[in-house]
Amino acid sequence: MREHTALMPAMTTALRGLLVALFALAAVYDSTAQTRDSIYLLHTNDWVYNKAINPDVQVLKGDVSFRHDSAFMYCDSAYLYDASNSFEAFGNVRMEQGDTLFIYSDWLHYNGNTKLGKLRHNVRMINNNVTLLTDSLNYDRITNIGYYFTGGTIIDEENRLSSVFGQYSVDTKLAVFKDSVIVKNEQFTLYSDTLNYETDNKIATILGPSEIVSDSGIIYSSRGWYDTAAGVSLLLDRSQIVSGNRILIGDSISYHKELALYETFGNMILIDTAQMVTLKGNYGYYDELREFAYATDSACFMEYSGGDTLYMHADTIRMETIDSAYREIKAYYGVRYYRTDLQGACDSLQYNMRDSILYMFSDPVIWNESYQLYGDTILIFMNDSSADYAHIKQFAFAVQHLGETYYNQLKGNDMKAYFEGSAIRQVDVSGNAESIFYPLDNGLMVELNHTKSAYLTIWLQNGQLDKLKAWPQPEGSLTPIPDLFPEQKTLQDFYWFDYIRPTDKDDIYHKVARKSGESPKRSNKFVF
Repeated sequence: MREHTALMPAMTTALRGLLVALFALAAVYDSTAQTRDSIYLLHTNDWVYNKAINPDVQVLKGDVSFRHDSAFMYCDSAYLYDASNSFEAFGNVRMEQGDTLFIYSDWLHYNGNTKLGKLRHNVRMINNNVTLLTDSLNYDRITNIGYYFTGGTIIDEENRLSSVFGQYSVDTKLAVFKDSVIVKNEQFTLYSDTLNYETDNKIATILGPSEIVSDSGIIYSSRGWYDTAAGVSLLLDRSQIVSGNRILIGDSISYHKELALYETFGNMILIDTAQMVTLKGNYGYYDELREFAYATDSACFMEYSGGDTLYMHADTIRMETIDSAYREIKAYYGVRYYRTDLQGACDSLQYNMRDSILYMFSDPVIWNESYQLYGDTILIFMNDSSADYAHIKQFAFAVQHLGETYYNQLKGNDMKAYFEGSAIRQVDVSGNAESIFYPLDNGLMVELNHTKSAYLTIWLQNGQLDKLKAWPQPEGSLTPIPDLFPEQKTLQDFYWFDYIRPTDKDDIYHKVARKSGESPKRSNKFVF
């Protein structure tokens, strides 16, 4: 009898637990409320339900657990509402779906009919390698999307992303961010208005005004994508990259961060604010490590370090930094350039900023005011972005148009034309020098002066012949204007290329071919 009496407390406790479980199951499985999508109460340590006083609420305490479809939910305590097929959970709340999704919070309201869970305070959502942190999260089990609206952060192996509004899809692994978006990576920080992020492949899609800040510079873009793991991106809608003194702009820019390579399609502009040069083209390529740039399709190079801007066009233009300080510009095929005081055309050109020399090859011609100079090869020596003198090698010809069919002319094997300000002041000719000039008498041309010598120098004043010197044994003749035959008015290899001359900065794009037969015979021995 004593043994039976001693067993009574233990039996009473066990019986009480069994009754709690039975009553809980009975309430859940009430035939009037039971449906296929009902919430199932799996366990509770303590259960209080008074149908007479409050028929809609069951109070559950201690190790509470529920199941709804394939989701399991746990908490310290809960209110279960049969009529609405929902519950409120308090303390150490945890939702589990499958073996990859876990959500933690301090409070949860879950509706079994809409399959919507509202989690508040210290919310942490974990899906494989992705963690979402926020204070307020709604999780829709129909779409498997969780979204926050008072600020949140998503973290994976590569990045930490935060915003005011955001959502994450468990199925597609796509995260959407809006308002004050910040992406932090070891290599960069991205600031955006609207951004999508694929957590499986680490690709960020830019959908609004954005800045990407790194040690190498700043990227401005409003549309495009960026592979944050590989450091590869495609930027659209006139994006802009600022790196030190260089600014790159284009309709679309393909960028490889590790290799520091940029490929630009459509209206490329590359600006060097330190050396005051700009490179343009409809297609461009820029190697930041080599400081090498390439442009084609309406390519244009501009140099504006002085008071005037040089505009140069060619089919292809290359720009490269030499010895970390100086630029080398190379232009190929159909070169035409314009500056107020100097214009030029040739087939190919090279400009070395270190020695400030502009090399012109293959049918080069330059113009200064009423003067035209052409020859085999022309070297223009610059001084503070203005021309100091031009050196025409192997074969050289200088022409000044006086009006109608009259031209002052100089030719020889080698020629140097010196500039003073923006005009030619002196011309030196050496080797087979020959000249035709029309001296003025009270402003009128009265005769033609034809001179031959080994060397010849002229000095100009206000664009007019001031002095002429020929040596050592010059030969010359004077012919009155009325006695001139047409063939006496020009030297051999004389041509007037006014139809080729660029007239303004836009005319450099005008393709002009020389007329048939207008290419003088000359030596090609000089090679740069």
